[in-house]
Amino acid sequence: MRKIVMVPAIAAASLTVAACGGEAATDATSDVAPITAEEVAAAQQGWGEGIVNIGKVYSEGGDFAAAATDHINTFYAYEDGNEILFKPTLAAEDQFRGTFDEALSYFIGKEGTEDGGFAIAPYTAVRWENEGTIIDEDSAMAMGNYYFTNTEGNETKVEYTFGYTRNEAGELVINLHHSSLPFSAE
Repeated sequence: MRKIVMVPAIAAASLTVAACGGEAATDATSDVAPITAEEVAAAQQGWGEGIVNIGKVYSEGGDFAAAATDHINTFYAYEDGNEILFKPTLAAEDQFRGTFDEALSYFIGKEGTEDGGFAIAPYTAVRWENEGTIIDEDSAMAMGNYYFTNTEGNETKVEYTFGYTRNEAGELVINLHHSSLPFSAE
């Protein structure tokens, strides 16, 4: 709701500047359309396809680090200098990944860390089942299960919560990513 509160102040400042004979600057965020459920679903689909692509590039001997870098830059808000809350599924020692480099390490692995390279597994598909999506004009949250299909056709169920916002270019990006394996009493 922060942007909604700021818009009247920006509009008032623009009117003041215009009244004084100056040119009013416009705030790009005031012209941004509210986030839609369809955009969230498209972002989820694209994110899953990106994970599959990283593993495919790795399996084919390609530049998987570049594929992962592109994936992170496309789907996460690191580039805009925003704070990212990222708790990956397979992270115990370094539980949270607030920087681009930490996210990259998780996705492709890094020697000397617990990171084995989640995205280079590889996976052949990612399927989403949203429990629900909450949209508040300039942000959205989705929670549910997503399923990662390995090369043998077996699915791994993972619980997730993703938060979305728009980046400076107006694209939907992740600013909150929490995922974990379902609890097992055994």
